[in-house]
Amino acid sequence: MKRNVLSGLVAAGLLFSGSSHAVPLITEEEARLPPPKGAVAVDQRGIMRGPKVEFVSPGASASSPLPLVLKFQSYGGAKIDLDSVRMIFLRTPNVDLTSRVKPFVKADGINMQDAELPPGEYTVRVDIKDSDGRSGTAIFTLKVAPK
Repeated sequence: MKRNVLSGLVAAGLLFSGSSHAVPLITEEEARLPPPKGAVAVDQRGIMRGPKVEFVSPGASASSPLPLVLKFQSYGGAKIDLDSVRMIFLRTPNVDLTSRVKPFVKADGINMQDAELPPGEYTVRVDIKDSDGRSGTAIFTLKVAPK
Protein backbone atom coordinates (compact mmCIF):
# COMPACT_ATOMS: atom_id res chain seq x y z
CA MET A 1 0.00 0.00 0.00
CA LYS A 2 2.78 2.44 0.95
CA ARG A 3 4.52 1.62 -2.31
CA ASN A 4 1.39 2.52 -4.33
CA VAL A 5 0.95 5.79 -2.46
CA LEU A 6 4.62 6.68 -3.00
CA SER A 7 4.36 5.83 -6.73
CA GLY A 8 1.27 8.00 -7.01
CA LEU A 9 2.97 10.93 -5.32
CA VAL A 10 6.01 10.64 -7.60
CA ALA A 11 3.76 10.52 -10.69
CA ALA A 12 1.77 13.53 -9.49
CA GLY A 13 5.00 15.42 -8.82
CA LEU A 14 6.20 14.75 -12.35
CA LEU A 15 2.91 15.96 -13.80
CA PHE A 16 2.95 19.24 -11.90
CA SER A 17 6.67 19.98 -12.03
CA GLY A 18 8.37 22.12 -14.64
CA SER A 19 7.14 25.27 -16.32
CA SER A 20 3.54 26.39 -16.32
CA HIS A 21 1.22 25.12 -19.01
CA ALA A 22 0.37 27.51 -21.85
CA VAL A 23 -3.36 28.07 -22.33
CA PRO A 24 -4.67 28.40 -25.91
CA LEU A 25 -6.32 31.79 -26.37
CA ILE A 26 -6.72 31.72 -30.17
CA THR A 27 -6.39 28.54 -32.23
CA GLU A 28 -4.79 28.20 -35.67
CA GLU A 29 -8.24 27.57 -37.16
CA GLU A 30 -9.70 30.72 -35.56
CA ALA A 31 -6.69 32.76 -36.68
CA ARG A 32 -7.48 31.85 -40.29
CA LEU A 33 -11.01 33.32 -40.11
CA PRO A 34 -11.44 36.49 -42.21
CA PRO A 35 -11.20 39.87 -40.46
CA PRO A 36 -14.37 41.90 -39.93
CA LYS A 37 -15.51 44.04 -42.84
CA GLY A 38 -15.36 47.79 -42.27
CA ALA A 39 -14.11 49.73 -39.29
CA VAL A 40 -14.49 48.62 -35.69
CA ALA A 41 -16.02 51.53 -33.80
CA VAL A 42 -16.06 52.25 -30.09
CA ASP A 43 -18.11 55.18 -28.84
CA GLN A 44 -16.23 56.82 -25.97
CA ARG A 45 -17.13 60.47 -26.33
CA GLY A 46 -17.82 62.72 -23.37
CA ILE A 47 -17.27 62.10 -19.69
CA MET A 48 -17.43 58.40 -18.95
CA ARG A 49 -18.36 57.10 -15.50
CA GLY A 50 -18.36 53.49 -16.59
CA PRO A 51 -15.52 51.14 -15.79
CA LYS A 52 -12.27 51.37 -17.71
CA VAL A 53 -10.28 48.54 -19.31
CA GLU A 54 -6.57 49.23 -19.77
CA PHE A 55 -4.35 47.04 -21.95
CA VAL A 56 -1.05 46.49 -20.07
CA SER A 57 0.88 43.73 -21.85
CA PRO A 58 2.30 42.35 -24.03
CA GLY A 59 4.13 45.28 -25.57
CA ALA A 60 4.39 46.08 -29.28
CA SER A 61 5.12 42.48 -30.33
CA ALA A 62 5.77 39.28 -28.41
CA SER A 63 6.34 35.60 -29.03
CA SER A 64 3.83 33.03 -27.87
CA PRO A 65 3.17 32.04 -25.15
CA LEU A 66 2.82 35.61 -23.93
CA PRO A 67 1.53 37.41 -20.86
CA LEU A 68 -1.92 38.93 -21.46
CA VAL A 69 -2.54 41.52 -18.77
CA LEU A 70 -5.46 43.97 -18.60
CA LYS A 71 -6.40 46.23 -15.69
CA PHE A 72 -9.96 47.17 -14.69
CA GLN A 73 -10.85 50.41 -12.95
CA SER A 74 -14.27 51.35 -11.61
CA TYR A 75 -15.50 54.73 -10.39
CA GLY A 76 -17.80 56.17 -7.75
CA GLY A 77 -17.53 53.23 -5.36
CA ALA A 78 -18.89 50.73 -7.90
CA LYS A 79 -17.33 47.28 -8.19
CA ILE A 80 -16.52 45.35 -11.38
CA ASP A 81 -19.19 42.73 -12.14
CA LEU A 82 -16.98 39.70 -12.84
CA ASP A 83 -19.85 37.82 -14.51
CA SER A 84 -20.15 40.62 -17.09
CA VAL A 85 -16.58 40.30 -18.43
CA ARG A 86 -16.58 39.28 -22.12
CA MET A 87 -13.60 38.89 -24.46
CA ILE A 88 -14.29 38.68 -28.19
CA PHE A 89 -11.80 37.98 -31.01
CA LEU A 90 -13.06 40.23 -33.82
CA ARG A 91 -13.32 38.03 -36.91
CA THR A 92 -16.06 36.92 -39.30
CA PRO A 93 -17.75 35.36 -37.40
CA ASN A 94 -16.58 36.72 -34.04
CA VAL A 95 -15.00 34.21 -31.64
CA ASP A 96 -16.02 34.35 -27.97
CA LEU A 97 -12.87 33.90 -25.86
CA THR A 98 -14.64 34.50 -22.54
CA SER A 99 -14.55 30.90 -21.31
CA ARG A 100 -10.79 30.72 -22.01
CA VAL A 101 -9.95 33.81 -19.93
CA LYS A 102 -12.58 33.35 -17.17
CA PRO A 103 -10.16 31.50 -14.83
CA PHE A 104 -7.80 34.50 -15.02
CA VAL A 105 -10.40 37.24 -14.37
CA LYS A 106 -10.13 39.04 -11.03
CA ALA A 107 -11.69 42.24 -9.70
CA ASP A 108 -8.66 44.29 -10.79
CA GLY A 109 -8.30 42.78 -14.29
CA ILE A 110 -7.13 39.80 -16.31
CA ASN A 111 -3.73 38.22 -15.71
CA MET A 112 -3.10 35.33 -18.12
CA GLN A 113 0.65 34.69 -18.02
CA ASP A 114 0.93 31.99 -20.71
CA ALA A 115 -1.55 32.80 -23.49
CA GLU A 116 -0.88 30.69 -26.58
CA LEU A 117 -1.57 32.28 -29.99
CA PRO A 118 -0.29 31.57 -33.49
CA PRO A 119 1.88 34.28 -35.13
CA GLY A 120 -0.15 37.20 -36.53
CA GLU A 121 -2.18 40.26 -35.52
CA TYR A 122 -5.42 39.84 -33.60
CA THR A 123 -7.97 42.51 -32.74
CA VAL A 124 -9.75 41.77 -29.47
CA ARG A 125 -12.61 43.54 -27.67
CA VAL A 126 -13.18 43.37 -23.92
CA ASP A 127 -16.54 44.42 -22.43
CA ILE A 128 -17.19 44.88 -18.71
CA LYS A 129 -19.90 46.31 -16.46
CA ASP A 130 -19.81 47.62 -12.94
CA SER A 131 -22.20 47.01 -10.04
CA ASP A 132 -24.18 50.12 -11.09
CA GLY A 133 -24.80 48.66 -14.57
CA ARG A 134 -22.45 51.05 -16.40
CA SER A 135 -20.41 49.49 -19.19
CA GLY A 136 -16.88 49.88 -20.44
CA THR A 137 -15.16 48.58 -23.56
CA ALA A 138 -11.63 48.38 -24.86
CA ILE A 139 -10.35 47.22 -28.25
CA PHE A 140 -6.69 46.34 -28.68
CA THR A 141 -4.44 44.47 -31.12
CA LEU A 142 -2.21 41.59 -30.08
CA LYS A 143 0.86 41.28 -32.31
CA VAL A 144 2.43 37.84 -32.08
CA ALA A 145 5.86 37.35 -33.63
CA PRO A 146 6.93 34.04 -35.16
CA LYS A 147 9.00 31.81 -32.83
